[in-house]
Amino acid sequence: MDEIHYKPIGIIHTPFKEPKGTPIQPTASISEEGSVEVKKEFADGLKGLSGFSHIILIYYFHLSKQTGLIVKPYMDTEGHGVFATRAPTRPNKIGISIVQLTRIEGNILYILNPDIIDGTPLLDIKPYVPDFDIRKVEKTGWLEKNVHKLPTSKDDGRFAK
Repeated sequence: MDEIHYKPIGIIHTPFKEPKGTPIQPTASISEEGSVEVKKEFADGLKGLSGFSHIILIYYFHLSKQTGLIVKPYMDTEGHGVFATRAPTRPNKIGISIVQLTRIEGNILYILNPDIIDGTPLLDIKPYVPDFDIRKVEKTGWLEKNVHKLPTSKDDGRFAK
């Protein structure tokens, strides 16, 4: 199998109009609001989702222009293998974010703390369930010495060039 094709199920709307200045993780997004517009043909798939406080958004990094296996991530000065980072310059430009779901109105999901650029194509939604998704973590690699930088870390626009 050489190719896989995905069809967006919706569009993510946020206050961030360009990569530069966008929070690099949801925890660095302080009280920003956004919405997810699910295509009407997929709206029935939202049944039961309102019972979850947080959801996982899976999306396409549509503005990421660069690719490479070694990248210099936002919170470090050294190059790392792309699979040891969350940088958008991936072979398959797929991103994930865990956001807070505040309400659903029809096919529109209202969210808090997005770290996603306005107009980003949505590929999938999954409920976030801490009992399933959280494991005791013993190591966080190169991020251990840099995680304190997260609250002030914003996209500097370099990966969209």
